[in-house]
This record gives sequence, C-alpha cells and structure tokens, in this order.
Amino acid sequence: MTWNWTLLIVAGLFEVGWAIGLKYTEGFTRFWPSVATVVAIVISMSLLGLAVKTLPVGTAYAVWVGIGTVGTAVLGIFLLGETVTMLRLLSLSLIVAGIIGLKIATPGESAPKADTAVQKLLS
Repeated sequence: MTWNWTLLIVAGLFEVGWAIGLKYTEGFTRFWPSVATVVAIVISMSLLGLAVKTLPVGTAYAVWVGIGTVGTAVLGIFLLGETVTMLRLLSLSLIVAGIIGLKIATPGESAPKADTAVQKLLS
C-alpha cells in the first residue's frame, strides 16, 4: 500500500469521526463537539484532496465514502444502539467488498491526466 492510499484511509476514518460527531453536536448547538466535528471535516477533506493528487478521483472518492459509510454504521451500532440485522450486515459487507475491489482494480498511482483544453480551462 502506498502513501496516498494510507492518506485516503485516514481521511475515511476522519469522515467517520465527523459523521458520528454530528450526532453529538445536537444540531451544532454544543460548542466543543461542534468544533471537533468541523476540525474532523477539514482534516478529512484535506487528506482526501492530497490523495486524489495521484489516485483516480472516482476511486478515491468511492473508497472515502465507503470507509465513512461502513465506519459510521458500525459505530452507530456500538455507540448509539442502532439496530443490527442480517440484511444490514450483508449490505455493509458488500460495501467493504466494493472498497477492496476498487483497491485491487486501481492501476498504479497515476491519476489519468485531464485533456489539455480542460486543464487550461481550469487554470
């Protein structure tokens, strides 16, 4: 695993942190949980931004969201007493399988280069 994949995984873990943090902010009415949640959002997005410098954006974003989804659902079960059903666990397993599949299917570290015209437009 390369450094950018490591950044992406850590970004996904911070996504879990801010998603769970939303519950504790009580609609951003509690100061410290709100601060921690916003900090986690900034860190998560920053690390995702670094990871997509060399990873394909579609893959990186899907993996980031997948880590966040699975992590948030699992912590929701353990921390917040959300229900556990076989269908829910099967669905989370399919997301994990998708994350693994994307990792395996992603060639190398180089993200595809945008067309020259698109690059000029975005500059």
